[in-house]
Amino acid sequence: MKVVICGAGGQGKVVLDILRAAGEHEVVGFVDSSPDKAGQEVCGLKVFGPVNVLPRLRKQKLAHAIVAIGDTRVRQRYAQLLKEQGFQLVSAVHPAAWVSPAARIGENVVIAPNASVCTEASIGSSVILNTNCVVDHECEVGDGAHVCPGVNLGGRVRVGRCAWVGIGANVIQCVSIGEYATVGAGAAVIRDVPAYATVVGVPARVIKMSEPQADPMIQ
Repeated sequence: MKVVICGAGGQGKVVLDILRAAGEHEVVGFVDSSPDKAGQEVCGLKVFGPVNVLPRLRKQKLAHAIVAIGDTRVRQRYAQLLKEQGFQLVSAVHPAAWVSPAARIGENVVIAPNASVCTEASIGSSVILNTNCVVDHECEVGDGAHVCPGVNLGGRVRVGRCAWVGIGANVIQCVSIGEYATVGAGAAVIRDVPAYATVVGVPARVIKMSEPQADPMIQ
């Protein structure tokens, strides 16, 4: 089926590569909020313009899309907007990833090369599981979360909505990471991380608490 990618930056190129490698969908172009990209080509495909072109694309019988934006809040907002415009969201799973048949995967999910999703893991919608990450048995990854390259999540870890787990972080079994929390690159998480907290170090410690913010508006 034909698919539009929302986001023509680095993440968009990554998602395009994954979809092409999987061979299940035909990517026809991009939507991107940057006015400089409208009408340009990215990896040989046209950038149709910002989100106000979505109704026109629907009239052209394009009905499927995927969001390719790293920012957790913006990715969630784009996913909502696409659904409001009548698009069905698809996922991108690289053929070099391993996903257990007993895992549950939501919509608009990106699973990069060599990622492993083990038995009875539950992956929410609009999640990014990046290159070489491990999501072990019975983990729960909430909507919009980003598990970065080289992350290891032990069994039964819970990652909250829109949390960010940085490159190379290690999280021991049965630990919870709260919604909108940030785990720094290379951190070793051995205890629960509060919602909206930023933790760094070995072992990880809280260095900042953020205030809840409204999801951004999409132009």
